[in-house]
Amino acid sequence: MRLIRAELLKLRTTSTWWIFALVFLALWALTLAVNWFATSVGLDAGSSIEVDPATGDFVLHESDIAANLYTNGQFFGLLVVMLLAAIVVTSEYFQQTATTAFLQTPRRELVVGAKLVAAVLVGLAFWLVSTLLNLVLGALILAAYDSGPFFGSGAVWEAILLNALAYALWAVFGVGAGVLIRSQIGATVTLSVVYVLGYLGSNTFFLLIGDSFGEWFPKLQVLIPPLASQLLVSGASLPGSPPRWLGAVILVLYAVLAGAVGTVITRKRDIT
Repeated sequence: MRLIRAELLKLRTTSTWWIFALVFLALWALTLAVNWFATSVGLDAGSSIEVDPATGDFVLHESDIAANLYTNGQFFGLLVVMLLAAIVVTSEYFQQTATTAFLQTPRRELVVGAKLVAAVLVGLAFWLVSTLLNLVLGALILAAYDSGPFFGSGAVWEAILLNALAYALWAVFGVGAGVLIRSQIGATVTLSVVYVLGYLGSNTFFLLIGDSFGEWFPKLQVLIPPLASQLLVSGASLPGSPPRWLGAVILVLYAVLAGAVGTVITRKRDIT
């Protein structure tokens, strides 16, 4: 607990956290505007997501629209949390305090563990703030189109809770990446590019040639971490898509791997 409190204190006493918080809120507001427009289109169409047996087309359920609003901001939110978690590690090398930290706590795995826990707590704090805002404003947006808030829908609350899991796991990714890429600027740029381009590139790849290899191939999208995160909050499981629990399992495996690799590397790497 002492080490965890120390890591949280390091974050609170620097300007890093509130700079990231302001960026997070700005991106959240931008995403809300986009989702508001998408909601107006979906509800005005009066459709629902299920397969039309006659045409095979998807129709959109209002509860899925609600789940999308209540998990608004996930894409950029996960990126911000991952970068902030990486800086929890890289700032030690940037400010040359890593040596002191490891001298005070020779068991380096305890230091890494404290950073992991602190990063997860911060990630969950970002999730909580965005979720509270989403619940209030999302319900108001739905009411403006004469739709209920769907607070009694199990699929909605499942999406919200799985969104919390995504925030926690991407915080773990960030710490693992920070151990691998000790440069603060290098980690920030690399993670941003890999996250955004990886998401866009994977989406484009599966969209263009996914069906060429059969029905099974598009389901491999769940192996791409940003796409697995989106699967967690996509509302009710869509026909032909992997189940949402599989997205959670994939993210957990990636997070465990990142945390384990980060701990091993930290224990073996020389600190100067």
